[in-house]
Amino acid sequence: MSTESLHVVCPHCHTTNRVGRVDLGKVTDCGRCHRPLFEGHPAALDEAAFEKHVARSDLPVLVDFWAPWCGPCRMMAPAFEQAAAQLEPHLRLAKVNTEEAQNLAARLQIRSIPTLALFVGGREVARQPGAMGAADIVRWARAQLPR
Repeated sequence: MSTESLHVVCPHCHTTNRVGRVDLGKVTDCGRCHRPLFEGHPAALDEAAFEKHVARSDLPVLVDFWAPWCGPCRMMAPAFEQAAAQLEPHLRLAKVNTEEAQNLAARLQIRSIPTLALFVGGREVARQPGAMGAADIVRWARAQLPR
């Protein structure tokens, strides 16, 4: 089992890479753009990139749906950044601007922002509306993961 490889989508060029499960904690670069696959920062995704990360990655993807005009979204942004540093490389954290990805937000029925949604195996498994601190984001995300 330790030699199993995972599909990990690059947060920069959105290319799918194969990474050994045992190599997740190591510095691993994308085979296409040669940038790090994990930097401890959320990836900014548009609708097409969101689809790639959710559908192609073997890692759970925790998405912050937000908008630039939203005060609570702006307040939560540093906490989400801190959570990324704690949860990567076992989860991919991403941000989707609902103003720029209105069709995606409508399709997923994002009714309030900020909203966190956790995707595992291409499917949404949990959702949490409202701003949270870093410790609460980390605790909530870990509690939602399949055992």
